[in-house]
Amino acid sequence: MTLPCAHPAPNPAGTPLPIPPMTTLFVPKETLPGETRVATTPEAVSRFVRQGLEVLIERGAGLVASYTDAAYEEAGATLCGPEAWETADAVAKVQPPSLEEAGRLSKGCVLVCMVIPSAQLELVRALRDKGVTCLALDLIPRITRAQSMDVLSSQATIAGYKAVLLAAANLGKLCPLLMTAAGTVKPAKVVIFGAGVAGLQAIATARRLGCVVEATDVRLAAKEQVESLGATFIEVEGAEDLEDEGGYAKEASEDFLQRQREEVARRVSEAHIVITTALIPGRPAPVLVPEEMVKSMQEGSVIVDLAVESGGNCTLSQAGEIITAHGVTIVGTKNLPATVPADASNLFAKNVLALLKPFIAEGALSLDFEDEVIAGCALTHDGAVTHAQTTELLSNNYEVKA
Repeated sequence: MTLPCAHPAPNPAGTPLPIPPMTTLFVPKETLPGETRVATTPEAVSRFVRQGLEVLIERGAGLVASYTDAAYEEAGATLCGPEAWETADAVAKVQPPSLEEAGRLSKGCVLVCMVIPSAQLELVRALRDKGVTCLALDLIPRITRAQSMDVLSSQATIAGYKAVLLAAANLGKLCPLLMTAAGTVKPAKVVIFGAGVAGLQAIATARRLGCVVEATDVRLAAKEQVESLGATFIEVEGAEDLEDEGGYAKEASEDFLQRQREEVARRVSEAHIVITTALIPGRPAPVLVPEEMVKSMQEGSVIVDLAVESGGNCTLSQAGEIITAHGVTIVGTKNLPATVPADASNLFAKNVLALLKPFIAEGALSLDFEDEVIAGCALTHDGAVTHAQTTELLSNNYEVKA
């Protein structure tokens, strides 16, 4: 049974249209350079098939993530070529489609992928004009019911873990305290900026390696979580005012950032590893480690900047590069989850399955736009942009161009 579309944005005729029954889910190869993940796994495919969906997998889509074509076929998928772009009722991807790929989608197709609307307005226009219903995984509400669908959290967990491993691999000393016949090796000191999902996982991983860890966050609520993992929380006056209703960090004032820098500067100068994870949705990453702070660090120490793709928390970070400046190694490796593609894909696939499964009945995918999660992550639908902030950005962007 197809549920009625109850989204507030009407079609041109003024009457909301229902989404017709969907039966075919297509998972293509990822084409963005460096992207090794795949949007679904054989395990998830078997779950979709049991729900009655026909799952099409582009040949070779999962090979880099160690998921073979044979495994997908055994799970019930049908292997296909890229021609399925034109015929699929729904498409699941990790990265957003290119403009060329978006142009191949059929009207009414449901696209499920990660997309940051503010950074990809041209793609948003293309999806709108094609009549594609795009569920942007980056926009999934941070509510209890949606935790199992939260791609940002699952992938940030992997990024936080891998950041510590990269730091340890680039550090010229050992991480744990060692008592040997030749003498004692002191543990590495780690400072972590940001105690969200990635930061907390970095704390836990660094502690497991035997490091002494300190962490700072603009949200005072993070203090208990940091301390529960065995790390020391660096408190900064005013932190309690910088958490929004969704649990995200709000943009901090320059005055607060200056106080934060002063408070942590001494710790950073003594640290062997600094990991930065601070991000603000829809805005450039805040600068937390200026060049002067880098100069104060010990020779041979390491910075891993997880915010490098959003401008970086360190002024010297270079996206996609590992550089040395003032004797400090600065790791700007992009897309850390893609460096652990098997598990990253597994978690991503489970997120997508959790999002779509409640709306599959008798082999048909029927989205309900009265549902809080679907309404929250719907970016485009029925020829309209249905995300208020993106609509405003598009309007402002048009005015600037005009």
